Amino acid sequence: MFKPVKIMDLPEEEMILPGTRLCPSCAPQLAYRFILKALGPKTIVTVPASCMTVVHGMQGATPVKVPVLNTTFETVAASASGIVASLKNLGKDKEVTVLAIAGDGGTVDIGIQGLSGAAERNTDMIYCCYDNEAYMNTGIQRSGSTPFGAITTTTPINGKLEHKKNMGMIMEAHGLSYIATACASYPQDLYAKFVKAKEMKGQGLRYIHVLAPCPPGWGFDNKLTIEIGRLAVKTGFWPMYEIIHGKMELSKESKRLVDPTKRKPLEEYLTPQRRFRKLNPSQLQEIKKYVNDTWETINKRVSC
Repeated sequence: MFKPVKIMDLPEEEMILPGTRLCPSCAPQLAYRFILKALGPKTIVTVPASCMTVVHGMQGATPVKVPVLNTTFETVAASASGIVASLKNLGKDKEVTVLAIAGDGGTVDIGIQGLSGAAERNTDMIYCCYDNEAYMNTGIQRSGSTPFGAITTTTPINGKLEHKKNMGMIMEAHGLSYIATACASYPQDLYAKFVKAKEMKGQGLRYIHVLAPCPPGWGFDNKLTIEIGRLAVKTGFWPMYEIIHGKMELSKESKRLVDPTKRKPLEEYLTPQRRFRKLNPSQLQEIKKYVNDTWETINKRVSC
C-alpha cells in the first residue's frame, strides 16, 4: 500500500496547461492533470473518441505536453499495445510509460474486446478508464457503466434498468498485477495510485478505474463537482481500493466505510443529480441493496 501523499510533495510541473476545450468543472480534466503529474514527461498517451479527444485540442495546437495518439473508439488498448511493441523494438520500453486512457463507453462497452485482449497478453502498459457513467461526448447515451435508475437520452423514462458493470472485478479475472479504483475528487489518492502503477512497470497491464463526475451529464451545478465525487465515496456508492497480485486493500477514505453506520445516507449523493430525479422508493431501495451487497463482498475479502 502506498504512503499518503502531501500536496506540497506533488510535482510543480504541469503536463497539461490551461485553455482546454472541455466543459467547466470537468472531472476527467482534473484527473488527467494529476495522472500526468504522476507519470511524468516520458509518457506516451493514446486515446479513443471521447472527451479526451476534446482535451487535446484541434490539430496543430494542444495544451498537453506529452505525445498523444488519437485512435478509433474500439482500438485504444490495441493502439497502446502497438506503441509498447514499437518501444520495445527501439529499446526504449524501459524508459517510457504507455498510458491508454478512455471513457466508460470506450472501456466497458466498445473497447472491452481490445482491453481484454491486451490484459490476456499482459501487455506492459497502464490502462485508465475515466468513468463519467455515460457517453457524454456524443449526447449522454447510457453505457454499461451507467448506474441503475439514472436517466440518459437512451434509457427508459424512469431510468436505466440494470446496474453498472463491475470493471474492477472483470479485470481481476484476467489475473493482472495491479488494479485500483480512484475518484477525481481525491487527487492525492489518485496521484499515488498512478505512481504505484508506474513503479510496477515490467509487471504487465495495470488497470485503474477513476470515477469522474460530469456536471452536464449528471445534472448538477458546476461548483459541486468535487463534492459530488466525495459523496460517491462517503456514501459507499464508489469504494476505493487496490488489488495488488490478488490481495485487496481499501484506500484510506474507504476503510472506515466497511462499517455501514459510518457511511453518509445515499440520498445525499443521489438527490443533487437530475439524472436520478425520477427514482421511486423501490428503485432507491434497490440501489441501497446494491451498495450493501458490494460492501459485504469487499468486507469478506479484506477481512481474510
